Amino acid sequence: MNNKALRWLYANWMKATPFLAVYTFVLVWLYVKDQNYALFLIWVQGIIYWVHEFEEYVCPGGFLKFFNNNTMRCIRDDYPMTDVGSFWINIPLVYIAMPFSAVLAHFFGLEWGIWTALFSVLNGLGHVGFWAIFGRKYNPGLCASLLLNIPFGIYAIHYFVTNLHFSATVYIASAVVGILAQASMMIYAFGVLLPRVKREGLVREKA
Repeated sequence: MNNKALRWLYANWMKATPFLAVYTFVLVWLYVKDQNYALFLIWVQGIIYWVHEFEEYVCPGGFLKFFNNNTMRCIRDDYPMTDVGSFWINIPLVYIAMPFSAVLAHFFGLEWGIWTALFSVLNGLGHVGFWAIFGRKYNPGLCASLLLNIPFGIYAIHYFVTNLHFSATVYIASAVVGILAQASMMIYAFGVLLPRVKREGLVREKA
C-alpha cells in the first residue's frame, strides 16, 4: 500500500463504523440472538464500540482535539495523538480483536469473548472521568458511553456471571484481559505521549 493510500486510510477508517455497526447488528440479531444469546451479547460489545467511535470521530467528532488539548494538555490540536496513532490503537483492538474474540467464542467457547463487556464498561467510565475532571463538559464518546457502553456492558457481565457458570479462573482471566485492553491505551497515553508533550515544551498553560 502506497503512502497516499495509507494517508487516506488514516483519515477515513472511522467512516466505516456506522455501516459495520448496522450491518453486523442485523446479522447477529437475525442469526445469533435466538440461537445463542450470550454469544449475541459478545458481538454487541463490538457493535456498540463502533457506535462509540462514530461519535468520537465522525458525528460530532473532535475526540483527538479534545484528547490532545485536555488529557495531554498540549497546545496543538493534532498532536501528540495523531490520525496515525489513532488508527493503530483502534484497528487492532476494535476492528480485529473484538470481532475475532466473538468468532473464537462461537467456535471454541464463550469464555473467549466475555472480556469485551468489561472493556466496554471501563472505556465508557473513562469518558465519564473526562467529564468529571474537565469541568463537566461534553467529550466525544460520552453519550455512547452513558447510553450504550456502560449499561449494556454491565448487563452483559451480569448475564454471563448469572448464566454461564464458568469457573472463577475464567472470570478472573477475562477480567484481566479486559483491564489490560483498557490499561494499554492509558499506558500509551500517559507513559509515552504525555512525556513527549512535556519534553517538547508543548504543554498548555493552565487557565
